[in-house]
Amino acid sequence: MSFVVVIPARYASTRLPGKPLLDIAGKPMLQHVYERALLSDARAVYIATDDKRIRDAAIHFTDNVCMTLPTHQSGTDRIQEVAAQLALEENEIVVNVQGDEPLIPPVAINQVAINLHENPAAGIASLYEDIENEEEFRNPNAVKVVTDLQGFALYFSRSPVPWRAVDTVTGTTTVSGVFGKRHIGIYAYRVATLNQYVTWSQVELEISERLEQLRAMSHGVRIHMGRASEKMPGGVDTPEDLEAVRHYLLASKRP
Repeated sequence: MSFVVVIPARYASTRLPGKPLLDIAGKPMLQHVYERALLSDARAVYIATDDKRIRDAAIHFTDNVCMTLPTHQSGTDRIQEVAAQLALEENEIVVNVQGDEPLIPPVAINQVAINLHENPAAGIASLYEDIENEEEFRNPNAVKVVTDLQGFALYFSRSPVPWRAVDTVTGTTTVSGVFGKRHIGIYAYRVATLNQYVTWSQVELEISERLEQLRAMSHGVRIHMGRASEKMPGGVDTPEDLEAVRHYLLASKRP
């Protein structure tokens, strides 16, 4: 099995402007992500950006930088353009690794690619972790996924699904200690699916939930979901996240 990794990187960020280039332990965040991806079994890793500042920084550590159009609405659109630039065959697999995941385990990249390869009925594959507390279950920033018995996604939502009726005696909603499944934002795509995706307009469910994978599902694309085989560290979305990652990486270098 062969696959490539594409890391979409945008300069704009509401809470962390220039996020891909922020320094972490002496390197830009994007370089950490790239180096983690190199530790996977991908045959090649590419950075996709529409910003000259990101390109100029990235070429110091890789030649695999693809400039893309500035008009893309999502990382998926940007990845499809890279697949087209590289003339990838429709049956090839592309893994989307977010540019703000400097601690992403390489095993997760391999896992999502393997899962897609082993499930020919799927056009997309992704991962999840069990939700073990009610606070996260009710948090709209934690995207929940409901799956069928074969591991294919039935629905994604920011709402607490599947719903847990509150126990009127204890006041809790715990069922066997697990509340549901939290979606992890790493995707593997077949190039054929990417080529279809960019021809579709947004759908109502996608707009309502602010989840672009619902566009694919609304057009009949099956998404295979696997339980992450290794604990997934959080990405960098806030200044607090950034300081936590800086502290972790600096501490890991000390004797």
